[in-house]
Amino acid sequence: MQITDVRVRKVNDEGKMKAIASVTFDDEFVVHDIKIIEGQNGLFIAMPSRKMGEGDFRDIAHPLVSQTRNKIKDAIFAEYEKVLASKQDSPEADV
Repeated sequence: MQITDVRVRKVNDEGKMKAIASVTFDDEFVVHDIKIIEGQNGLFIAMPSRKMGEGDFRDIAHPLVSQTRNKIKDAIFAEYEKVLASKQDSPEADV
C-alpha cells in the first residue's frame, strides 16, 4: 500500500494541536482527521479517535505495525513542513 496524497489543513500557530491532515492510500482509500500535536518530546501524530466514557479515547483507524505508522508520520510531517514554509513566504495566505 502506497501513500498517494497527503493534505494538511487547519494549521494552528497557537495551542498544542498544530494541524489536521488527510492521507490517501493507493488513490483509493483516505483517512481524515489525523492530528499533528506538539508534545513534550516534539511533534507526533494522533490517529482519528472517538471519546469512550470518562475521558478515554479509542482510535477509529490506525496502522497495525510501527513501520506503517512511521511511513504515515514521515509523509505527514514532510507535507506539514511544506505548508509551514509556504505560509512563511506569504503570511496573508489562509491555509
